Amino acid sequence: MLRRGEVTRPPVDGSVIERLLPDAVAVAETREELLADELFPEEELAVRSAVAKRRNDFTSGRACARRALERIGVDAVAIPRGERGMPVWPRGIVGSITHCRGYRAAAVARSEAVSSLGIDAEPHESLPDGVLRQVAFGPELAMVATPARGVCLDKLLFCAKEAIYKAWFPLTRRWLGFECVRLMIDVEARTFRAPLLVAGPTVDGVRLTELRGRWAVEDGIVAAAAVVPRGGAGSVAPRCRLELR
Repeated sequence: MLRRGEVTRPPVDGSVIERLLPDAVAVAETREELLADELFPEEELAVRSAVAKRRNDFTSGRACARRALERIGVDAVAIPRGERGMPVWPRGIVGSITHCRGYRAAAVARSEAVSSLGIDAEPHESLPDGVLRQVAFGPELAMVATPARGVCLDKLLFCAKEAIYKAWFPLTRRWLGFECVRLMIDVEARTFRAPLLVAGPTVDGVRLTELRGRWAVEDGIVAAAAVVPRGGAGSVAPRCRLELR
């Protein structure tokens, strides 16, 4: 039986996001569709009128989420779709789900270890024409115009901002527009910082003024993970295990 806060470490299929997160976070990720798991009735409500692709993505994401929860000792439960589409996690759990073409993942942690987290994954290819100026502003436009070998910086910026929003919303229940942060990407360290241009929440008595995270590009996927540790400031060290799969 798992002790509270303990995370199991079984092999992971197609690991991309797992190595971006601290040990307190359990991750399940896959390159396949996981359609054998049945949805709970509360989850069915979210996709009862959805097209097949949307339903398959939703089902695979929930399957990953339940596998991740199992790794921190939480039995299978419904994870309904909540406000603004965010997953509704069991009491005492924080987490995030992402899916894109060829990749699905979920990350969870106990709230006593992590205040909030957000993950996002996208196909590693340039943004469609016209999208960049909707998601990047001021110095961000110059940053993504600077060549970076092997990295589509425009898609990375979009991905990181999506992860930031997923970490922000559970703490505030407020929208955070693309224009409300100024993303700074460190290509060499594979990290990012996002100072807030709006008032942040108070987390454990500390005013949140920026969010931080890590990113990776692997096998056609760009992924980003943002973590708000207990105390609300700084970043959380990633896993020591960094081997590629």
